Amino acid sequence: MARAPQTVNVRQTCTVPRSATLNRPLALLAAVGLSMENLDGTIIQTAAPAMAHDFGVRAVDLNIAMTAYLLTVAVCVPMSGWLADRFGERRIFATALAIFTVASALCALSGNLPELTAARVLQGVGGAMMVPVGRLAVLRGLDRRDLLDAMAYLTWPGLVAPVVAPALGGVLTDTVGWPWIFLINIPFGVVAFVVALKIVPNSPAPQARRLDWAGFGLAGVALAALVLGMEEVGSSSTNWAWAAAYLVIAAGAGIAGVIWMRRGRHPLLDFSALRIGTFRVGNVGGGVYRLIISAAPFLFTLLFQVGFGWSAAQAGLLVGAVFVGNIAIKPVTTPLIRRFGFKHVIVGSNLLGAVVYVACVFIDPATPLWAIVFLLFLSGVFRSIGFSGYNSLQFADVPSDLMSSANTLASTMQQVAVGIGIAVAALIVRLTTTAASALGPADAWLGYRWALAVVALLLVFPIVEAALLPRHAGEHAAQR
Repeated sequence: MARAPQTVNVRQTCTVPRSATLNRPLALLAAVGLSMENLDGTIIQTAAPAMAHDFGVRAVDLNIAMTAYLLTVAVCVPMSGWLADRFGERRIFATALAIFTVASALCALSGNLPELTAARVLQGVGGAMMVPVGRLAVLRGLDRRDLLDAMAYLTWPGLVAPVVAPALGGVLTDTVGWPWIFLINIPFGVVAFVVALKIVPNSPAPQARRLDWAGFGLAGVALAALVLGMEEVGSSSTNWAWAAAYLVIAAGAGIAGVIWMRRGRHPLLDFSALRIGTFRVGNVGGGVYRLIISAAPFLFTLLFQVGFGWSAAQAGLLVGAVFVGNIAIKPVTTPLIRRFGFKHVIVGSNLLGAVVYVACVFIDPATPLWAIVFLLFLSGVFRSIGFSGYNSLQFADVPSDLMSSANTLASTMQQVAVGIGIAVAALIVRLTTTAASALGPADAWLGYRWALAVVALLLVFPIVEAALLPRHAGEHAAQR
């Protein structure tokens, strides 16, 4: 698996006939679906107390509804590629929108926690198909010179949702009631469904492969156990025996699944795209990067509320600076990649992002507010640049005949990274606050700042991996 042969093979493979240019309405439609799925992954957090009051349960019990959603998405994503190949993108994307919209209405109408959890499982089924199939419809056969423009549409929901969702959930809950965090999906879902029937292409494979049931079972067990294990690790009162059992099951099923699917003729997950250097960097180092940027807003919120003792409203407004940085830099992320190339942009955004996190280690309640806002704004800027770079690089050298399987594999890896991001952040905070408490009870709050140093340290891996890319990696996708 040497680099040189891979690069040659990739360039040879990518000499495919050029297709039509980017379908912008289709890309925008896929972005709407992605934003709906991303928002509903975390929007329930701030509404949990009000929902728990109505259901007559503890707020912590609402965690099962969040876990059920993430678990269902993680388990069902690997099947999305087979469904799209078998029935076509239009049918599956429209079906996913319908399921997601109906499930949103059922969530809003839930009268108790079991009903909500069941509706969230159904919503997860729709979300698992909606995101990868929508992206596949945009990318399949796309001229590589339009890749950056396409990914610009498909990137912003992933940047905006983790920051906006808690604030939006809080506003809706406080003003019109928690059911509206789900009801807000219905008009978007109905309009998107009608538009999807008109503009999404429907191109099922001429000879669709049979579903790899054994691979699906092993992948499902591995992903479910991993999410449950990380949720247990990240909980406030971890049962380490259960956490270890889940993670051992995840490792065993994962190894067995990889062995099975590498030997199968029509595997559920085709790992051959990982031989392509740019795809590997976009999803291995990129997976670590996505995990970190999913965890960062959570860490900032904990630092301000628990570490500094500030109100939830003040913490939420400050973290909003990350969102402002994401949006402010978005118009120039594509020109930056075209000017400097994927390698330099990704390495630079990771490195500068790590510097910002290190700088945040030194802030305290006495730090001027403008300085904190500026650092959060910068973290959003570098977050947006890096996210855009990874999202575009991963498909820069993927040939059309591999796009479906590569998209499914990428969606699975990204869902896992985002799904366990909060749990990893919680574990980091637990370790750093415990270490800080060893200095004395009064110093425990330092652990929330040290957590940001650990996040900066974790960025070393994606920095090194991206630095090993050839200088002109993915250059044909960065050209106009």
